[in-house]
Amino acid sequence: MAIIRWYDYPESSKPAEMIDRLQKEMNRIFSDFSGRRFPFVRGTVFPPVNVSEDAENIYIRTELPGIKPEDMDISVEGETLAIRGERKLVEAGENVSYHRRERESGRFRRTMTLPVRINPEGVSAAFRNGVLKITLPKAPELRPKQIVVKSQ
Repeated sequence: MAIIRWYDYPESSKPAEMIDRLQKEMNRIFSDFSGRRFPFVRGTVFPPVNVSEDAENIYIRTELPGIKPEDMDISVEGETLAIRGERKLVEAGENVSYHRRERESGRFRRTMTLPVRINPEGVSAAFRNGVLKITLPKAPELRPKQIVVKSQ
């Protein structure tokens, strides 16, 4: 890559052309990095989760494609949920070379603080089509209680 001083551009260059050149150069630079792992990428949160709730439960949904249920470990301690597992490396074959390899493999761990206290005895998990759904019942004292108004 040639280093060109800003003021060495011909005066006939229009700002739009210079921006276009800059964009092409940035695209070229970042395309060289695609598929590689860098320290700033290591902070990526995996697996990503959605946390929702209704009156009775907290729901955690996360996508774990290619991971078998026996390779997962889910635990609840106090108000902390931990999801651990391993995505095993699947080789394409002996004489195969990759053009791009972006799919991560290896161990992962995701820990999060739950928004409310839960009843750990009623926690359940289901895994279907690569999506893990964890249902965590709220602690009884947090559930809304319907109060019947009596007429006198």
